Amino acid sequence: MTRTAPVRRTGPVSAPRPDPAAVPPPDQTSASQPGPAPQTSASRPDPAAPADRRRSMTARAVLATAPGPGGRTVLATMRSAPPITLRRTGPGQVYLVATAAGPLGGDDLALDIDVAPGTALDVRSVASTLVLPGPRPGSAPEESSMTITARIGAGASLRFAPEPTVLAAGCRHRMTVRLELAPDARVLWREEIVFGRYGEAPGRCRTRFDAVVGGRPLLRQEFTVGDPAIDASPAVYGDARCVGGTLITGPPGTAGSGSLLAGEAVIGDGWAVLPLAGPGVLVSALAPDAAGLRRRLERGETAALPR
Repeated sequence: MTRTAPVRRTGPVSAPRPDPAAVPPPDQTSASQPGPAPQTSASRPDPAAPADRRRSMTARAVLATAPGPGGRTVLATMRSAPPITLRRTGPGQVYLVATAAGPLGGDDLALDIDVAPGTALDVRSVASTLVLPGPRPGSAPEESSMTITARIGAGASLRFAPEPTVLAAGCRHRMTVRLELAPDARVLWREEIVFGRYGEAPGRCRTRFDAVVGGRPLLRQEFTVGDPAIDASPAVYGDARCVGGTLITGPPGTAGSGSLLAGEAVIGDGWAVLPLAGPGVLVSALAPDAAGLRRRLERGETAALPR
């Protein structure tokens, strides 16, 4: 026979007492205690590392019309490219909305507009455009650029009247406009530039405007803002802080709501209407502030299009 050892009854088993040397002090964190994760060499910030900076942006937005039923204008293409965002606000009307800061130094932005024959397009903006220097303190500012190309077909009309462009101190900017018009196309294109924010000198800006009608040049204009020797000249800007111009084109009797002035120059207080060697006139104005510039341009536009 095989004998079995008697089974002894025991009380409840108690957990072993922890070793005081193994318990972390209150200001440390163990795996079983909640608390912030300890910093490692990967998560610890490096004081020598450069701060995060916004990278330069390259964007191209596209806007195109097409004839719709009953002679209406439809938006065949409306492709935004932040920071240039397009918003339809009515039949044949689009507003430009800036969905990011800029242009900043190094940005390369473009907007292509195609107005189909027999259609009408009205483009505006919800706010002014503030041109800023690039986010690289201590280095020479990079140049930003904005290029707008528009093609206006036979019997089509385009009104382009955004809010002013403000040149912040330290910026370097280039603005380019290229217009290709059919002989009977109608355009009102307004451009306003403000020399810096309140109390600051403007950055530097070069603008180029080229308009071609039926393959023949109508207007080629270029000027610079931000060169002290040029800005202060009485023959250029004098004490003005804003400059602007409006190109109005179209056969006589068809532009806008009135008859396009032809062959006559009209001069007012701070503004002038100058006839071009083709189907159009140029309204130019200077003013001490943006509100005054808008009023003077509108007076010139009214003089160019008498009802």
